[in-house]
Amino acid sequence: QVQLVESGGGSVQAGGSLRLSCAISGNTYNTYCMGWFRQAPGQERVWLAYIHSATFTNYADSVKGRFTISQDNAKNTLYLEMNSLKPEGTAMYYCALRRWSCQASVSTYNFWGQGTQVTVSS
Repeated sequence: QVQLVESGGGSVQAGGSLRLSCAISGNTYNTYCMGWFRQAPGQERVWLAYIHSATFTNYADSVKGRFTISQDNAKNTLYLEMNSLKPEGTAMYYCALRRWSCQASVSTYNFWGQGTQVTVSS
């Protein structure tokens, strides 16, 4: 079993920055992918970014150039650095683990954290 715990959410003005963290524990797999997602009220959960082997990254067009995903294996922690935040970025943010390879599909991730709230005011 894998446990994921997000932190670092909060309230920020448009144009500001936040860094989210996701603590990873339990029996992770030899090969896995870590992703960040967000879900606004009344909307579906959407993929933002993923990272594989702490090296290969990919981003949704909506956050490319503004968000950076990274992973520190020594600390068993996943990060999401968010810059130039927009009011439409107000949502609950989740980290998730997917066995083996990376995909952007929400439904293919095996383990999820409880989420951390980000509120961006205009």
